This record gives sequence, structure tokens and C-alpha cells, in this order.
Amino acid sequence: MIQATDNIEHLIPQKHPFVMIDTLVVYSDTGIESSFTPKEGNIFLKEGIFSEPGIVENMAQTIALHTGYKYFLKGEEPPVGYIGSIKKVKIAKLPRIGETITTKASILHEFMGVTMVSVKVFDADDEEIALGEMKTVIAASDETNINKF
Repeated sequence: MIQATDNIEHLIPQKHPFVMIDTLVVYSDTGIESSFTPKEGNIFLKEGIFSEPGIVENMAQTIALHTGYKYFLKGEEPPVGYIGSIKKVKIAKLPRIGETITTKASILHEFMGVTMVSVKVFDADDEEIALGEMKTVIAASDETNINKF
């Protein structure tokens, strides 16, 4: 387990203004928890509400943070990855500007750079506001790796 840290931009491929997570709250080999507070000027705000694409991007970046932190602990550069699939996404409530959300991702399966993850998003009252499953894929680092698939 790690202590919470808001020093996360070197752990994910996204950069400002496209970062949709603020803090790594909890990390383990099988899961991660992040938090995020949408602020004025966020590209996913619509009339003061953090939109559905923002929630999905927050979920994906939480997964990327898990991978990035795992590589950071090994002393390696975090890899670039892609969303392979998104399924079973349900969004019950959208947070307003300034409302902190907490996103918890649990690793279901991990094999050869492909990770299947269950993700849940909670509001400040710990009410589940969104959930879904995503498959992420680590990008091949060179031509040799590409030919293995």
C-alpha cells in the first residue's frame, strides 16, 4: 500500500488539460483508488456538470495510473496503453464542478499486456454514481513486439 499522492502526471500518458485524476489514494497489485475534483475550465464540463465522457476518461486514467505506478515501482518508464474495449458502463449521476469523485478499479485479469478491469466511481457521500468494465492494452514498444501478436 502507498500513501496518497497528488504527484501523478509522470505516471500517466495524459497531460494537462486532459488529466482527469488528481490523486493516487490507494495502490495494490490488484487494484487502485484515485480521486478527482472537476474545476472551472475542464474540457468535460457542460454547464457546471462533469459529463459522461469525462467520467469514462476518469475511469480509463485510473487504470492507466495503476499501470504507471506499477512500472514506477520497478524503476521503469510507464508504458503507453490504449482502451481495448468498454462495456457495461452505467452512469447514475454526474458530479458538479468542485465535487470530488473517487474511482476504484479492480484488476480482474491480466495477461500479456492486456488487462480486464472493473471500475466504480463514487461521489463525496460514497454513493456509487458510475460503474463499468474496461479492457486496456499496453502498446507495443517496437516492431519486434508488434509481430508477436
